[in-house]
Amino acid sequence: MTLQTMTHPLWRRLKAIALLWPPLLLLGAMTFFAPGARSGSEPAEPLPVAWSANPPPATQAGGGYVGAQTCAQCHQAEHQRWQSSQHAQAMQPATEQTVLGDFKGASFAYAGVTSTFFRRDGKFMARTDGPDGTLQDYAIAYTFGVYPLQQYLIGFPDGRYQALGIAWDSRPKAQGGQRWFHLYPGQNLTHKDPLHWTGAQQNWNYMCAECHSTNLHKNYDARLRRFNTTWSEISVSCEACHGPGANHLTWAKKEGDWQKFDSAKGLAIALDERRGITWNLVPDAGVAQRSAPRSSSRELELCARCHSRRGQFWDDYVFGKPLLDTHRLALLTPDLYYPDGQMKDEVFNHGSFLQSKMQAKGVSCSDCHDPHSGQLRASGGKLCLQCHMPAKYDTPQHHFHPAHSKGADCVACHAPATTYMGVDSRHDHSFRIPRPDLSVTLGVPNACTQCHSDKPAQWAADQAQKWYGKISMGYQHFAEALHAGNTDAVGAPELLRALLKNTDQPAIARASAVSRLGDRLNSAAFEIIRPLLTDPDPLLRSTAVRALDALPPELKLRQLLPLLNDPVRLVRIEAARALAAAPPESLNETQRLAVQRGIAEYAAAEMTSADRPESFLNIGLIYVDQRQFEQAETAYRAALDLQPTFTQAAVNLADLYRIQGRDADGEKTLRQALALEPQTAAAHHALGLLLIRQKRLPEAIAALAEAARLDGNHAGYGYVYAVALNSAGQGSKAIQELETVLQRHPNDRDSLFALAAFQRDAGNTEAARNYARRLAELEPDNPQAQALLQQTGAIK
Repeated sequence: MTLQTMTHPLWRRLKAIALLWPPLLLLGAMTFFAPGARSGSEPAEPLPVAWSANPPPATQAGGGYVGAQTCAQCHQAEHQRWQSSQHAQAMQPATEQTVLGDFKGASFAYAGVTSTFFRRDGKFMARTDGPDGTLQDYAIAYTFGVYPLQQYLIGFPDGRYQALGIAWDSRPKAQGGQRWFHLYPGQNLTHKDPLHWTGAQQNWNYMCAECHSTNLHKNYDARLRRFNTTWSEISVSCEACHGPGANHLTWAKKEGDWQKFDSAKGLAIALDERRGITWNLVPDAGVAQRSAPRSSSRELELCARCHSRRGQFWDDYVFGKPLLDTHRLALLTPDLYYPDGQMKDEVFNHGSFLQSKMQAKGVSCSDCHDPHSGQLRASGGKLCLQCHMPAKYDTPQHHFHPAHSKGADCVACHAPATTYMGVDSRHDHSFRIPRPDLSVTLGVPNACTQCHSDKPAQWAADQAQKWYGKISMGYQHFAEALHAGNTDAVGAPELLRALLKNTDQPAIARASAVSRLGDRLNSAAFEIIRPLLTDPDPLLRSTAVRALDALPPELKLRQLLPLLNDPVRLVRIEAARALAAAPPESLNETQRLAVQRGIAEYAAAEMTSADRPESFLNIGLIYVDQRQFEQAETAYRAALDLQPTFTQAAVNLADLYRIQGRDADGEKTLRQALALEPQTAAAHHALGLLLIRQKRLPEAIAALAEAARLDGNHAGYGYVYAVALNSAGQGSKAIQELETVLQRHPNDRDSLFALAAFQRDAGNTEAARNYARRLAELEPDNPQAQALLQQTGAIK
């Protein structure tokens, strides 16, 4: 086994909060628009105090939005409840009435920088480190949020607004509040870090704006590199949920052609799923049932536009259309969720609620939350006991805790809270039965030891078994399958396929299983994924399309072409991305036009995030697929021009040069990237592979070693480094490296195969047999694994 023929694979997917898409277009052949260069005289700093007052983004003209005050003329009670909500205070101009923080000369020290908050000329000011690391005075333009913390926005001359990393804890002092604190404690972020308040990850226009204002449009100009972000109302107002009200106003006043709006009262979306519905207790079951099944998910998907972990890929949101027409919903990935579906990172409720039995039985957000005040419809456990019979559930025979104690509270066990952003406690909306037994076997959290933190998970599992006489399985039955998929464990494909077949399980869990099967697509996985291409749920259809990207071209074309006409945009653009590499000679004219139309829509979707380098990376990949190498190079260079430290683009550009036989340019590109970001494992790895191709083995080994050292979470880096060592005659060291990889990734197939082969070649037959057996156990149908078993004498 040598590295002479190995090449660095394209980075086909970039894992980020949002997988979004950039500037390109539109009719017929695509035309690429790279961002324009900033004028040398144009200031790059945030607006300092010497500038005139920060102008707010211009109000969006037209669109049929009439404003909350107009709505209040008829809907006074709803408007009054809304005025006290956090929606009404989601974003506000910085004034005496809205600013909660201490701006009386208060200071806060972080990462060697002391920031000061003060007043000057009637403005609220922050003296803090700017983009170059030096202290400067900045005027606060807007407040962001209100409780339990408030952030502050500062304007840039190119239309950007950036969120300070130092926030105000607005909780009462008795709860630890009324203080400045940093959102990234202990990370010591400097001005060079993307998470610094001046960096891309703290940009309001991209990261936050859509969900804190009404009728917001980012309006990024890629040529000028400027934002002209607009809104109708600065906060989350009536029309953020109900849609533009002009037609409803016409209907209400009976003006003009009001009759044509009569059927829907001129409303953009009918939020009437609860109208005429009652929840009736069924004594035998002990819970309430909906008087009629919920026939749509309009309300859920409307709330999910903001209350979910998702990425926007289309600017023109249409009320009542599926969420996946404009947004990509995050699946149950290991970085965001535990394998049983409990929230790990901040996921904003919708992805959790989709897993719940409550959602499956027809519960909607407004069954529990007043949509105008944002408050619960009843306090504490009283809310739950509206539908869960108190005689059955509000008793020690159910919760086994003293009455009125914390352990007797429904949410303590069924919706445990996790604190994010330092002070913001969020309840898990998957509403699950505690499973301490899964904590024992899979290492997931459980509500029992969250309170009884001095006790081990086994104690909690034993106690639950003693109380209930059995393991209460609950509604969610996918933890073992997703855990096996996450760890590539023995039996993972079988477990994942079984989950896919189980239509009683949540669609988001089944879609998550699809994505894991797609990572190791084989004939068995294909046969079970294929029917999902016509599933009623667009989440399953879109995930299935993505999973089948690895199909052979002819089969992929046959399976995915119909999806170019799917009614949901995400499904269409996923199909277009997957078919971009289809050989033109394999398409008839109708098919060619369909693929071209799909790629144009994909490109238009990318335009939504032309301010992000990820978008240019994705476009570059499409151009590579179509063998339009000059345009691909332009796209990758545009990504690097926008963010020189965006190493993924440099790695892809170097690989493009490899395809073109331009490794000298590739080496230059990678070394430039490493000069800016020397701790990036991907660039070291790509450089090592390039040097292998040039037969510069000692240099290659050094680069590959550095990649493996920097990122032990990526098994492939250690594996490739070991293969290089073996190629250089350092077999013992290669074996040692692979054993280190397997300590962190015990089911890594490549490392097991290499170890079996290296140990065999070293004469260590018994060790070789053991590794061959482990590989065969993971992949019993793999002919290479069977051959290794025979070569090592494990089977005759």
